[in-house]
Amino acid sequence: MATARTARGRGAGRPTLEEVAARAGVGRGTVSRVINGSPRVSEDTRAAVEAAVAELGYVPNRAARALAANRADAIALVVPEPEARFFAEPYFSDIVRGVGAALAGTEMQLLLTLVGDDRERRRLAQYLGAHRVDGVLLVSVHADDPLPELLAQLGIPVVISGRRREDEPLASVDSDNFEGARGAVAHLVARGRRGIATIAGPQDVYGARRRLDGYRAALADAGLRECVAHADFTEEGGRRAMTELLSRAPDLDAVFAASDVMASGARQILREAGRRVPEDTALVGFDDSSIARHMDPPLTSVRQPIEDMGRAMAELLLTQLTPTPEPARRSVVLPTELVVRGSS
Repeated sequence: MATARTARGRGAGRPTLEEVAARAGVGRGTVSRVINGSPRVSEDTRAAVEAAVAELGYVPNRAARALAANRADAIALVVPEPEARFFAEPYFSDIVRGVGAALAGTEMQLLLTLVGDDRERRRLAQYLGAHRVDGVLLVSVHADDPLPELLAQLGIPVVISGRRREDEPLASVDSDNFEGARGAVAHLVARGRRGIATIAGPQDVYGARRRLDGYRAALADAGLRECVAHADFTEEGGRRAMTELLSRAPDLDAVFAASDVMASGARQILREAGRRVPEDTALVGFDDSSIARHMDPPLTSVRQPIEDMGRAMAELLLTQLTPTPEPARRSVVLPTELVVRGSS
């Protein structure tokens, strides 16, 4: 049988990983681990592989070079939400679009991962622990989510969408949730509304808490009383919260919903209750998604630049992966804009 050396001597093409493995007397996976710098290889085996690489003149391809530099040329976009929510909310598709635009001019691959339960979280931990990605973009983070700490323990660069708290230690990109909500409620006050309720998002999400803070600040400025119902950023949650608000405050004349999806659910209940929008009850949402434009009447909503947020997340992560003389920015907050339509 011809050896690898003999094959090279007959003018064969560039040496392959398989030929290095044959020369070193090991498997292909072992060669990959050596190139990747894995500690799970004995010193004798490592020396044999390195000698085979030198003898054959083996040059790794781009993927192998990435492994040799301890890089995967891949970024994971991790969404710790159930699949149903991911596909129901336009927010996530806009984030993905922005991230993709930022990575279009690079060699980075984007891997989308949904983490809906503990089992999927454990599988993700194993995958990331194998250093198969260079960094992680984490979207829709709840306050008690263990993923950010897990990533920090693994030493993986990470950028999150939306801070978890005011003193967020991780790099983050967010919209100005407080001013967006305050401006929305101030708009309702300026339209003469006095019984202004809100459907707040889950309070383990920092952005939802800031939207509630903005609502309360605007009411305090106007000397009005608050009326709050909590939901979970879903349409069904918006329906339940709107039903609760009507039972507690039947004289309300305006509702600020912390997402367009919840506003859509609220609109259904208002219609069932015989309430005209905006004549009887004005309605304002948050996100300015496609849902807002297709509601009847079209929904006034706070526009957060979601696609720009996705782009900024990817750019911020890339600065972490490419060391520069100046420290990378740790936090980006983008402005919001109220888009007034027929519902208010």
